[in-house]
Amino acid sequence: MSASAHGHTPAAWTGVVISFIGFCVAGVFMVAANPLGFWGGIVIIFVGGAVGLGMMMAGLGMPKKSAEQLEARERATVAARARGGASV
Repeated sequence: MSASAHGHTPAAWTGVVISFIGFCVAGVFMVAANPLGFWGGIVIIFVGGAVGLGMMMAGLGMPKKSAEQLEARERATVAARARGGASV
């Protein structure tokens, strides 16, 4: 999984950090029996998701693989199997 760098982007990190802060806020206010603060934390969680999505759409997420990249990977896999090696 580390070879794909899944989630190692500014968009992913920012969205997760903001959502984590919202989770912590909601947890604290839930224990404190404060419904308004709890729902404020829930809103922060959704804001984190929206910020991450917005950053991804702005180009700060993982780039999508082009058709040429996918085709080249498939050719490499077929060639490796023909040689008797492990898949790429």
